[in-house]
Amino acid sequence: MRRWKTNGLKAGDKIESQNEIIKFCDFSLITVIKTLKDLESEGVIRRQVGRGSFLVQAPWAEEHHRVGFFYNRNIVGDGIFNNEFYTRLVIALEKGVVSDGHEFIMGSFTHAKMPVTLWDRLDMVVLTGITGETDISALSQTTSQISVLDALIDLPGVHSYRLDYAPAFREMFARFGSKPNRVLYLDTVHVSTEQAARLAAFKAACGETDALQTLRIATVNQEDQSSDFAPLERAIAEFQPDLICGYMHRSWHSRMAEVLSKPVRIYPFGLDSSRPGFVVTSDDWMKSTLPMIYRKLEDRRAEGEVHNFPAHFVP
Repeated sequence: MRRWKTNGLKAGDKIESQNEIIKFCDFSLITVIKTLKDLESEGVIRRQVGRGSFLVQAPWAEEHHRVGFFYNRNIVGDGIFNNEFYTRLVIALEKGVVSDGHEFIMGSFTHAKMPVTLWDRLDMVVLTGITGETDISALSQTTSQISVLDALIDLPGVHSYRLDYAPAFREMFARFGSKPNRVLYLDTVHVSTEQAARLAAFKAACGETDALQTLRIATVNQEDQSSDFAPLERAIAEFQPDLICGYMHRSWHSRMAEVLSKPVRIYPFGLDSSRPGFVVTSDDWMKSTLPMIYRKLEDRRAEGEVHNFPAHFVP
């Protein structure tokens, strides 16, 4: 049944013959025949002489889905509910899934290990926090439909739902780019496709302004509140930026402003934030994303796709 689920078979679809099953599994012919008879007696399959066997029940294709959300513990070091971005993401995702009549389960994984056995009991799994350090080999081992938030994963059947910050960057520079600025971009130590894409988009928007912008990049660990603030403090004091943008812990805002001898505009990445920054509205993101995730479940053999949701700039 694991193979049938992975291949997205539905009620009425024909399954392999007992001789075909033997070719891709390690069971004896006697065991396969007994298993098929048991499945027939349980009403899971229907066997017709001369025609073959057909699925009668396909639990993974039912309208009620078990949806799992899993985050990377190596990235969210202080715990998911001590992180404003991930807290709001969980709330929005759970609200959308439950409102649609499905079951919501939350868990975690690490760079080195993913709970594939648990995922196999679910219909779909939504992941976040995947970086270049994460071993993603397990994604091709589970029977669940895999969707990845805020990341780009190039694997068959894995669907990526990215946040596109390029429009928000252009909005900011359209507002302030008519005069020269000293711009400090805080890049994250957590290397990923999204981290690289955001940096490239920021550089591109910065280079399109009417006036010359002086850009400097500093690397930070925005997920670790206890990380040493002194290097960033020295960089700010030395560079004296007019704009500070990018990845940052919320506790840094007041400390960064205190370092400067002049007013500074601070624009972090945010989710549902009313503060200035590059902001994504979680309800709108989930309303756009969840229907696409459900549709992909109907065709598990579909090629992996990439979908983009735009952020906006709050001045």
